[in-house]
Amino acid sequence: MADLFEIEKLTKNYSDARVSLASQLNLLEARVRGIKNAQLPHIKTALAKTKEAEAKLKAAIEESPELFSRPKTQVFHGVKVGYQKLKGVISWSDADTVVRLILKHFSAMAETLTRTVVTPNKQALAELSAQDLKKLGVVVEETGDAVVIKPVDGDVEKVVNALLKDASGMEAA
Repeated sequence: MADLFEIEKLTKNYSDARVSLASQLNLLEARVRGIKNAQLPHIKTALAKTKEAEAKLKAAIEESPELFSRPKTQVFHGVKVGYQKLKGVISWSDADTVVRLILKHFSAMAETLTRTVVTPNKQALAELSAQDLKKLGVVVEETGDAVVIKPVDGDVEKVVNALLKDASGMEAA
């Protein structure tokens, strides 16, 4: 059985290992930023050329719709060009008005045309006592004490935790 001195020593080792890992991650991120910054001008140039080529292609297709009557599309160089039917988007500004009008004009279809969602509110239920939750058939899991190892450094915690989780998954595989 470990004593508090041993736990403190193991915590120091863990903390030092995390600092080393964070340092390596920071170095990697700095290198990635450098690569991105070096490539950014080339990417912007390629993007501008792509937009210009797309605009010219679109203009040519719009000038020659008769070329796309049957079939409406063609594939050249791995790119589908031509015309296609738009799917359309429906929207409304006042959902209550739409529901009221559905009930008025399409009452027989109201159940299909509307949706009613009633679900338990976890936040509100969490305020109830365990006894009351039991009456409702709500099970409270993961209560009691559990080992916690949670660094308080914050900045790289998410990345480190994700890497540690991935590493755990890799070991299990």
